[in-house]
This record gives sequence, C-alpha cells and structure tokens, in this order.
Amino acid sequence: FKFHTLFKGKIPDGDGSDSYNRIELYNGERLSVSEWEKREKTKLAAEKTDIAVIVLSAEEAVTCADEQGQIQDELKWYRFFREKHTPVLFVINKADQDEENAARLAEMIYEEAKEDAVIISAKKHTGIEEFKTTLIRLMPENFGAEYITGNLVEEDDLVLLVMPQDIQAPKGRLILPQVQTIRELLDKKCLVMSVTTDKFLTVLPLLARAPKLIITDSQVFGYVYENKPKESMLTSFSVLFAAYKGDLPYYVQGAKAIDSLTLDSKVLIAECCTHAPLKEDIGRVKIPRMLKKCAGETTVDIVSGTDFPQDLSGYDLIIQCGACMFNRKYVLSRIDRAKKQQVPMTNYGVTIAHLTGILDNISMP
Repeated sequence: FKFHTLFKGKIPDGDGSDSYNRIELYNGERLSVSEWEKREKTKLAAEKTDIAVIVLSAEEAVTCADEQGQIQDELKWYRFFREKHTPVLFVINKADQDEENAARLAEMIYEEAKEDAVIISAKKHTGIEEFKTTLIRLMPENFGAEYITGNLVEEDDLVLLVMPQDIQAPKGRLILPQVQTIRELLDKKCLVMSVTTDKFLTVLPLLARAPKLIITDSQVFGYVYENKPKESMLTSFSVLFAAYKGDLPYYVQGAKAIDSLTLDSKVLIAECCTHAPLKEDIGRVKIPRMLKKCAGETTVDIVSGTDFPQDLSGYDLIIQCGACMFNRKYVLSRIDRAKKQQVPMTNYGVTIAHLTGILDNISMP
C-alpha cells in the first residue's frame, strides 16, 4: 500500500490461528509443530515492523469486556512492540456494529496502555482519515529519509562504480544494492560512471577529473584501493549498506574481534539471500577462506534468509551480509540481539576492508 509522498509498506497478516497474539508469550506452553511455526513467522514479521497497528473488533467487546481475555492478549502484543521501541496504534473496527462497546473497549485500552485507540468503521468509512493522520504522526522521525551514500557526495560530483560481472552476478541485470545506489546518485544529480573491474585502469585516464568517490564491490577492495587516484574517496556497496541498513560504528568495532580469533573460535556468517551458492561465493567461500588464512581452521557456521539463531552466546563473531533484502528494522533487531548477548558483529564489506588492512582509509557515510 502507499501513502503518496510519504511511504509505502507491507501489512503482514497474522498466523491465522486463534492464538494470533500469543507468540512466545506463555512459558511452558505445549505447542504443535504447525502452531510453533505459525508463531515464529508472526514473531519474525513483528521484528520487521516499523509501526504496529493492533486491530480489535467492536462487536467482540461484549465477549471480552468481563474477563478482558482478548484485550490482555493484545496488551502482551503491545508490550512486545514497546520493548522493540516500535510505535503502536490501537484500532477498533466495526464501530457500526455497536458504538457503545467500541467506546468501552477504547476506555479499557487507555486504562491499561495509556494509548488512545482510533475507532473506525470500514463499512461506513468513518474514522479512516483519523487513522491515516495518526499513523503518519507515529512514523519515526526522518523515516525513509536516509541516504545510502550519506553526505559523501552532492550535485555534480563524479562517482565511479566498480562492479564485477562475474559468475555471481545475475545474468542480464544488476544486483539490488547497485541499482538502488545508482538511482540515488541520479536523484542527487551526480555524474555517474560504471565499469567492470577489468576496465578500472582503462577508464581513469579518460576522465577529465578524478572521481570524488569510488564505490566498489567489496571483493575487489584491495585492487581498487591500490590503483585509485589519491584524491578519490573509496568505499563499497556493502559498507554503504552497513550504515543504511544497520549500525556502522558497531560493525567497525565488531571487526576488531577478527584479530582475536583462534582455532577454538566460532564464527556465524548470516546471509539474507537464500540463493543457491555458486563457486567462489563471497559469504560461503571467500570470507571463510580469508578468516582461516588469518586465524587458522576457525569453525564457521552459515545461515541464510531469516534463519538467525536466538541464542548467539556460542559465537565469537557474527558477520552479516549487506542485508539489501531486509528492512533496517529487522537488521537492527539482529544487532540488538547480538549486543544483548555481548557478541561482536560486523558485515561483509567491513570484514573485507579490515582483513585487507584498509578499513581506516575507506570513506564511511
């Protein structure tokens, strides 16, 4: 859906069961495999949520008013989101069925959560504008206003992109971080040129001036750094996305843990994509090889997609990919989990820059 000029988003549905709001909320409760999977999917959707809208039905207020069974379930949801620092909006729908019950339910919500509920009727189209206005007001400050390139470049700056089109590059198209970065640079009115790695040295003498910024694939960080003009800043797509989707200072700090890895250490590499691994895959082959060259036969576990462990205590380091397929909210929830368990975390680009010895010399947004 879209709120024009403001944002677009997704509305994940519930788990389809009667226990829609009871994900991981009752300790010791026995669950079937299907129920457990439903609750895990709902919890995952919650971790990706920027704004939570909790919807109740006015016609159900009669059944829950005495024992407050349903509203207590919703309040557990509310507390879950508040722990994640996620704004919450209560909505009471079907007000046309019973306005008195709707008002009563709103009072109960305020008493318990100190939150004003918006009362609407989807059937009669009442309260819809108030819902939209309230939802917009709850948007985090500067929501959607972040730049991938930060303040590294401005209008008329020359930016050179180095993008290897090797076996890992999808046939006939660019990968998402490259597409998004190019679009942003065009929106900034920058002068953009793109080359493959083998044409990097060829293009430099043809330019009237040195690029203000060079953005490269992290896999060729070392080569581009050694051959770039001294006055050109250098970064990578992965480093840019470390700031755009995650916590770059935390990643830079986490990279220092690489120097302490030993044969007994255990590293978790977390990919967001679930693509079939190819020869010389950066996450499954190249980074593990670089780590083992540095620290010996360190144990490396690899997960993909949303398969991210709840218990991270057994790891000495987590290396996250650029996370172009996830929203920032979900990546920050992973970072928060690592911080709470005191496990260092970094990402692909920062890791390669550190292992190449150039982390202190690259530009960060």
